Amino acid sequence: MRARKRSVYRKKKKEKRKRKKENHTKNTHQSLAKFPKPGGQKREISADTPSTISVSNFRTNRRTSFIVHGYSVDNEDIGQIIQICGLLLQMEDLNCIIVNWEDTAAKLYTQAVQNIRIVGAELAYLLDYFEKSCGYSPSNVHIIGHSLGAHAGGEAGRRKQGINRITGLDPAGPLFHDTSAEVRLDPSDAKFVDVIHTNIGRLLFEFATGIIQPCGHFDFYPNGGKIMPGCKEKYLVPKQGDFDEVMRDFASSKAAECSHKRSLQYYSASIFIPDGFLGYRCDAFDSFLSGKCFPCPKEGCPMMGHHADTSPDKTKEIHQVFYLVTAASPPFACWRKRVSIILLGFQNVRGDIIIALAGTNEFRREYLIATGFLYPSRSYGTFLDVNVPGNITAVEFQWRKHPAWQRIGYIGAEQITLVNGKDAHRSVFCGSSTVPPEIWQKLTPC
Repeated sequence: MRARKRSVYRKKKKEKRKRKKENHTKNTHQSLAKFPKPGGQKREISADTPSTISVSNFRTNRRTSFIVHGYSVDNEDIGQIIQICGLLLQMEDLNCIIVNWEDTAAKLYTQAVQNIRIVGAELAYLLDYFEKSCGYSPSNVHIIGHSLGAHAGGEAGRRKQGINRITGLDPAGPLFHDTSAEVRLDPSDAKFVDVIHTNIGRLLFEFATGIIQPCGHFDFYPNGGKIMPGCKEKYLVPKQGDFDEVMRDFASSKAAECSHKRSLQYYSASIFIPDGFLGYRCDAFDSFLSGKCFPCPKEGCPMMGHHADTSPDKTKEIHQVFYLVTAASPPFACWRKRVSIILLGFQNVRGDIIIALAGTNEFRREYLIATGFLYPSRSYGTFLDVNVPGNITAVEFQWRKHPAWQRIGYIGAEQITLVNGKDAHRSVFCGSSTVPPEIWQKLTPC
């Protein structure tokens, strides 16, 4: 019996040495960041060297966020991850840990896919150390992973049960499409899994690297999930080479990766502008655009990004799909509204209806509402995704004559109604005058 125990002990010790050697070879590092101000402190930690944790900023009375990068990272990627960490620390006193596997993520894509198993195992090992040595529960942990990093987070969750939340930022698609839940991010990997899809498609047909199918409890597909506004995607024709060469070409093309990396920027922006990223549950993006899923239900719409876990129905069912529209440039936030206009005048004209909206901060934007023949007393409307923060306090109307329209005409807006997607709140503005083309008419609250 004693000999058997010694044999089991030696076997476990040998396996531990082998795992430590293997992990050291794979060059996975965890950096515990604390950025009270720009250029703040950052320490490397390891469960194999407990002293690195004891002298670090890690505190058991804080929640912990791990951020895991993806394939073939560059300085821009690392900068965005550090930015997310810094913003989280501005919002909350937490432990922010950056998981750096840069050395092996830069190798062949097929090898990087294999390496995420080791990254996930290392992360699970660290969480196990936290729990056993520090009494720190995985229910305090949130893993944020981009691309392959999302699946690495899933691997950690599969190995270490009880993780509170995993956020996948455009999880990688190549070699993960239509695979079983055991090898990719899945709702079973944490108590709550939310995903932002920004570059879905097949690599060889659409040259996109995001996974198509839902992977979480909440799956957000901003702008339909394929090409993001402001990204001029460069579709590269794959060379007559192997799969790794195709992936290397993609990773080296900033134009091709714009949408894939936009998920990082959306998450950053959502930290301090949560209501600017409301997701509407809908069966398809076209249905969302047509207004079939407007407004939010009485229980509200979930917020894409950092605050997704505040939704009361977050774990009611898996693979809940949500759509939204973002702006083309930072901070990307938009607020969906239904706009309806009743025209005032005595004759029909041909042209465009334009309105200008301004918020409490005097931020002003113009939007096209309708085009074609315009008739007095008729109502014209559409759905807008307005990148004007705050309440709408000022509304203006203008019409622009079609080049082929020769008659002189005067029309105006008798009434403009705005309905908020968030809560169905109605704001009504009224006017009593008509204007010639390209002259602004100011309306006032009714």
